[in-house]
Amino acid sequence: MAAANYDLTIDQGTTFAIDITINEAGSIKDLSGYSARAQMRSTKTATSVAASFTCTVLSPATQGKVKMELAPATTSGMTAGVYFYDLEIFTSGDNIVKRLIEGKVTLNQEVTR
Repeated sequence: MAAANYDLTIDQGTTFAIDITINEAGSIKDLSGYSARAQMRSTKTATSVAASFTCTVLSPATQGKVKMELAPATTSGMTAGVYFYDLEIFTSGDNIVKRLIEGKVTLNQEVTR
Protein backbone atom coordinates (compact mmCIF):
# COMPACT_ATOMS: atom_id res chain seq x y z
CA MET A 1 0.00 0.00 0.00
CA ALA A 2 1.41 3.42 -0.97
CA ALA A 3 1.60 6.21 1.57
CA ALA A 4 -1.33 8.62 1.57
CA ASN A 5 -0.68 12.24 0.64
CA TYR A 6 -1.57 14.93 3.21
CA ASP A 7 -0.11 18.43 3.06
CA LEU A 8 0.42 20.44 6.25
CA THR A 9 0.51 24.18 6.96
CA ILE A 10 2.41 25.25 10.07
CA ASP A 11 2.76 28.77 11.44
CA GLN A 12 6.36 29.53 12.38
CA GLY A 13 6.87 30.02 16.13
CA THR A 14 3.68 28.24 17.19
CA THR A 15 2.92 24.85 18.70
CA PHE A 16 1.90 22.35 16.03
CA ALA A 17 0.10 19.11 16.85
CA ILE A 18 -2.06 16.74 14.85
CA ASP A 19 -3.65 13.42 15.80
CA ILE A 20 -3.84 10.90 12.99
CA THR A 21 -6.01 7.79 13.10
CA ILE A 22 -4.52 4.87 11.17
CA ASN A 23 -6.88 2.67 9.18
CA GLU A 24 -5.82 -0.47 7.37
CA ALA A 25 -8.19 -2.32 5.03
CA GLY A 26 -11.11 -0.28 6.38
CA SER A 27 -10.43 -1.03 10.07
CA ILE A 28 -8.61 0.85 12.82
CA LYS A 29 -5.02 -0.47 13.00
CA ASP A 30 -3.92 -1.86 16.35
CA LEU A 31 -0.61 -0.07 17.01
CA SER A 32 0.41 -2.27 19.96
CA GLY A 33 4.16 -2.88 19.65
CA TYR A 34 4.66 0.01 17.21
CA SER A 35 6.41 3.36 17.56
CA ALA A 36 6.20 6.29 15.14
CA ARG A 37 8.66 8.76 13.59
CA ALA A 38 8.43 11.66 11.16
CA GLN A 39 10.92 14.12 9.72
CA MET A 40 10.90 17.26 7.58
CA ARG A 41 13.53 17.97 4.92
CA SER A 42 14.04 20.82 2.47
CA THR A 43 13.86 18.34 -0.43
CA LYS A 44 12.95 14.66 -0.50
CA THR A 45 16.60 13.78 -1.18
CA ALA A 46 18.21 16.22 1.30
CA THR A 47 20.71 14.51 3.61
CA SER A 48 20.11 16.89 6.51
CA VAL A 49 16.92 16.86 8.57
CA ALA A 50 15.22 20.26 8.89
CA ALA A 51 13.13 19.08 11.86
CA SER A 52 11.99 15.89 13.55
CA PHE A 53 8.45 15.65 14.80
CA THR A 54 7.83 14.23 18.26
CA CYS A 55 5.61 11.24 17.51
CA THR A 56 3.59 9.34 20.08
CA VAL A 57 1.36 6.29 19.72
CA LEU A 58 -1.60 7.34 21.86
CA SER A 59 -3.06 5.07 24.50
CA PRO A 60 -4.78 2.73 24.09
CA ALA A 61 -2.76 1.61 21.08
CA THR A 62 -5.74 -0.44 19.90
CA GLN A 63 -7.42 2.84 18.82
CA GLY A 64 -4.74 3.38 16.15
CA LYS A 65 -3.89 7.03 16.90
CA VAL A 66 -0.54 8.77 16.43
CA LYS A 67 0.20 12.34 17.58
CA MET A 68 2.76 14.38 15.59
CA GLU A 69 4.09 17.52 17.30
CA LEU A 70 6.57 20.35 16.77
CA ALA A 71 7.51 22.83 19.50
CA PRO A 72 7.46 26.59 18.84
CA ALA A 73 11.23 26.81 19.34
CA THR A 74 11.73 24.27 16.55
CA THR A 75 9.69 26.13 13.94
CA SER A 76 11.06 29.54 15.03
CA GLY A 77 14.56 28.33 14.18
CA MET A 78 13.57 27.27 10.66
CA THR A 79 13.39 29.35 7.50
CA ALA A 80 9.83 29.89 6.27
CA GLY A 81 9.05 28.04 3.05
CA VAL A 82 8.12 24.63 1.69
CA TYR A 83 9.45 21.35 3.13
CA PHE A 84 8.65 17.67 2.69
CA TYR A 85 7.74 15.13 5.39
CA ASP A 86 6.61 11.60 5.92
CA LEU A 87 5.34 9.54 8.86
CA GLU A 88 6.31 5.94 9.55
CA ILE A 89 5.32 3.38 12.13
CA PHE A 90 7.86 0.73 13.05
CA THR A 91 8.51 -2.15 15.42
CA SER A 92 11.59 -2.80 17.52
CA GLY A 93 14.72 -3.22 15.42
CA ASP A 94 12.80 -1.95 12.37
CA ASN A 95 11.55 -5.49 11.76
CA ILE A 96 8.38 -3.91 10.33
CA VAL A 97 8.37 -0.38 8.87
CA LYS A 98 5.28 1.15 7.24
CA ARG A 99 5.30 4.59 5.65
CA LEU A 100 1.79 5.92 6.23
CA ILE A 101 1.58 9.49 4.96
CA GLU A 102 3.72 11.98 3.10
CA GLY A 103 3.35 15.49 1.83
CA LYS A 104 4.50 19.06 1.73
CA VAL A 105 4.78 21.31 4.75
CA THR A 106 4.27 25.01 4.19
CA LEU A 107 5.93 26.91 7.03
CA ASN A 108 4.36 30.37 7.20
CA GLN A 109 6.60 33.27 8.31
CA GLU A 110 5.84 34.61 11.79
CA VAL A 111 5.64 38.36 12.31
CA THR A 112 5.31 38.65 16.09
CA ARG A 113 8.47 37.46 17.84
